[in-house]
Amino acid sequence: MACFPTGVAIVTAHEVGTRPRGLTVSAFCPVSLEPPLVLVCIDKTSNTLPALRESGGFTVNFLAGGREHLAVLYASKAEEKFNDIAWRLPELPEGGPILHEDSAAYAVCVTRQAIEAGDHWVFIGEVRDGAVIQGRLPLVYHRRAFIDLVQDD
Repeated sequence: MACFPTGVAIVTAHEVGTRPRGLTVSAFCPVSLEPPLVLVCIDKTSNTLPALRESGGFTVNFLAGGREHLAVLYASKAEEKFNDIAWRLPELPEGGPILHEDSAAYAVCVTRQAIEAGDHWVFIGEVRDGAVIQGRLPLVYHRRAFIDLVQDD
């Protein structure tokens, strides 16, 4: 599977009255254009899973190039992942934090379905908001290494 290049995404969720949660995922996929649906796969042992299940939604933050340190941080079990980075809550109450200074794009979703699949849960979300941050290219992961894309002029 390491031969398949993929974008690097951080999925975030936020329950009212609790601290925000997030994790790095490689399992992200667009599902449908009408309605706009995406899916993410979350390990059953993830510290973010309870927040995803309770909040009713999530945000997919597509990391910008040069943010490898965030991909590594959010792949860990560290408790205080949000302390030293800029983030904001979306207008949609179900959505998770938007990492607006470190993302090339983001999608704020409402959970439509959660399916148990082996040692993961598959969350299908309807995209309700999102944006592309102009001038930022995404971070890519390929053969166990991060790659920054270069735009041709």
